[in-house]
Amino acid sequence: MDLRKLKTLVDLVSESNISELEITEADGKVRIVKADPYAGRPAGAWVPAPPPLVAPMMSPAGAPAAANAAAAGAAPAPETGHVVRSPMVGTFYRASAPGAKPLVEVGQPVKEGDPICIIEAMKIMNEIDADKDGTVTKILVENGQAVEFDQPLLVIE
Repeated sequence: MDLRKLKTLVDLVSESNISELEITEADGKVRIVKADPYAGRPAGAWVPAPPPLVAPMMSPAGAPAAANAAAAGAAPAPETGHVVRSPMVGTFYRASAPGAKPLVEVGQPVKEGDPICIIEAMKIMNEIDADKDGTVTKILVENGQAVEFDQPLLVIE
């Protein structure tokens, strides 16, 4: 079999959902099997991504170590009121379409079930509804920003 033809077949298998391809011709037989990256794992098993590597910060010369430790331990104050959290990983949008009016603004009253934002995940727009009656007091995420699962999105009081 011609080497160019073999390379084309390998590319076809790697770029498609095909996991195995076998071709028999007069001059030989070729079998291409795509390696399964999830082999050996039970079906439906979730494997978390490894945590990012973080290099320790060095204190500048002459700076007291206690001041650096206090600054490192200072976390943002917890939000007061009801925090609406992201139910999925995706991209946060305040409006239903580019250039459209945002679904909610700070100071706007909302009722349980009202749409408050959109999270795009895998090219699907998922409308996120308020899970409590109240007034929007803070929007914690910028429009178009990537969000993680359980990340705070906005605060309702």
